[in-house]
Amino acid sequence: MLSDSVRVALTAGRLAHPVTLNADGSPQVSCVWVGVDGDELVTAHLGAYQKVRNVSRDPRVAVSLETGNIGPGGLPEYLVVYGRARIVEGGAPELLQHLAEVYIGPNVKFPPMDNPPPGFVLHITPDRISGHGAWHGGAG
Repeated sequence: MLSDSVRVALTAGRLAHPVTLNADGSPQVSCVWVGVDGDELVTAHLGAYQKVRNVSRDPRVAVSLETGNIGPGGLPEYLVVYGRARIVEGGAPELLQHLAEVYIGPNVKFPPMDNPPPGFVLHITPDRISGHGAWHGGAG
């Protein structure tokens, strides 16, 4: 499901916008660092924030991001991944440290605290990919 072009977009250090569903069905959106683990997207959260609570109740998610590239037609490329998330307890500080080196740069310490809580890692399994880029229409 994650083609090479999708993997490049997801690991380029662009902020992602996950959308989860609140208890009343309304969307909840935030801005996060995203990575790839096998064929899943991963995000790290030090606390049981709203997006983590929402996924524990309803695993359906969508994640969008702009790639920073301009396509052949002159339009900005963007990626949307629709899927289901699962919560893994622990591992958030380690994933955040890895992602910080992509998003901030080498030799950075993140989270910037001693003994951060273990947190949660969301693993998102894609069901469908859309957007404007090499992945549009099943290509890429």
